[in-house]
Amino acid sequence: MRGADTFTESLFSIRKLDDFVPKSHPLRSIRVMANEALAKLDRLFAGMYEADIKGGRPSIAPEKLLRAMLIQVLYSIRSERQLMEQVQYNLLFRWFIGLAMDDEVWVPTVFTKNRERLIKHDAVIEFFNEVVAIAEKKCLLSGEHFSVDGTLIQAWAGPQELRA
Repeated sequence: MRGADTFTESLFSIRKLDDFVPKSHPLRSIRVMANEALAKLDRLFAGMYEADIKGGRPSIAPEKLLRAMLIQVLYSIRSERQLMEQVQYNLLFRWFIGLAMDDEVWVPTVFTKNRERLIKHDAVIEFFNEVVAIAEKKCLLSGEHFSVDGTLIQAWAGPQELRA
């Protein structure tokens, strides 16, 4: 018997984003290390932003920005516009960054402006150094060899541009 091609969306869902991420997914362990590194940078983040007493609209949490930048690096996303587009519909990315299913995704220019603040205060370098230090402490790094998965590299040249 052929099933009907219908789409019924539930009004409410009782599932969390965590339920959609497989327990063995490699981003789970990376997120633990990233959060550990971010906790060590709390004092740096506090110095980057004005005190709450002065008022104003809160910025994007630097922890979320850095997790988004890590996703951009890990998945070779070429631009912030593409990153924001993929965060809009990719539940795995939302979970990793710390956005709820119905949270608004940032406008790419807002993301860029906040990213520049992180770079200016060397928060990006500190974050990646902390992640590497944690990975080294857990014996996840090796100096023996370096591997690259070539299936993930997309060529910018067309076949007709290749010359022998």
